[in-house]
Parts: sequence; C-alpha cells; structure tokens
Amino acid sequence: MVDTGIALGMVAPYYNLALVAVVLWLFRLLFKTEPKAKVFLFPWKLLFFAVLIFIAEEILTVLRSTGLIDIPLHINAFFEIVIISVFIYALLLQQEYVKKRFG
Repeated sequence: MVDTGIALGMVAPYYNLALVAVVLWLFRLLFKTEPKAKVFLFPWKLLFFAVLIFIAEEILTVLRSTGLIDIPLHINAFFEIVIISVFIYALLLQQEYVKKRFG
C-alpha cells in the first residue's frame, strides 16, 4: 500500500500538467468570446494568471524530481500563497461586480 502512494506521488506532477492542458484549452475558448457579449473577464484573467503560476510550480517540481535543479521545497509554498491570494481576489472582484450589476 505504501508503494502505491509513493508511485502516485512520483507521477502526480506529470498528470497535473496533462490536466492543465485541458484547462488552458478551456481558457482559450473563454477568451475567444465576442467583445459584444459584455462578459466581465477580469477575474477570469486573474485565474488564468494563477494557472500559469501553477504550471511554473509543477515544472519546477518535475525538474526537482528528475534532479535537474536543486531548489528548496519551501518555494512551492510561496507559489501556493500567490495562487490562493489571486483566487481570493478574483472571487471578491466577481462578488463586487455582481452586487453592482444585479443588486
């Protein structure tokens, strides 16, 4: 059972990058919407920025696991703090937009 957990931990960054490719494709479709649609895209642009930070974090994790770079593990925590902060800010922006527009 322990070997399965270790194996999953070793391949997790690779399938995370594969799944984020699907997310990038969905963002591409979202950003292709017509300007006439009057969609409030700024929070989505912030989320796209957070996804790009996640991609950088996962690439560093893969490079660290292959031994190509040697950086401390706590660097990932800084990436995650930035990602969570951007998510919270995007959520608050969307909340303000909905309050002004509909309420």
